[in-house]
Amino acid sequence: MEEKNSLLALLKKEFDCREIDIRTYSPLTLAFLGDCIYDLVIRTVVVERANTSPNTLHNKKSRLVKAETQAAMAEAIADELTEEELAVYKRGRNAKSYSSAKNASITDYRKATGLEALYGYLYLTDRMDRMIELVKLSLKKTGMEL
Repeated sequence: MEEKNSLLALLKKEFDCREIDIRTYSPLTLAFLGDCIYDLVIRTVVVERANTSPNTLHNKKSRLVKAETQAAMAEAIADELTEEELAVYKRGRNAKSYSSAKNASITDYRKATGLEALYGYLYLTDRMDRMIELVKLSLKKTGMEL
């Protein structure tokens, strides 16, 4: 069997992480991780496309990671999700969060949380290819540019 060389596989190996049933993670835990991994994907693409000042990079990244944009992206790809992915998204969207969005409506914040939960789930199931496919599709369907 071929050994995986993904970021997740490397982290699990190097930090001796134990296997945990993905179904036991709370949707907000998935969103916590998904927020980070989505941010990393966007930051990586922004940097790779333009080696420019940190302020310019931050501005390009910020408009794509805000809740309002993520909510639009979630709506744009909803019909492209598998049953499994849609279930994860809905769990994240419907999760009761004790924090609130600083600059977003509650509806947008929840949709963004659902999308982040889905991305966290895809990362933890080592399906980054699917996550990237969904990010690209959402950017295309919403007319957002990197």
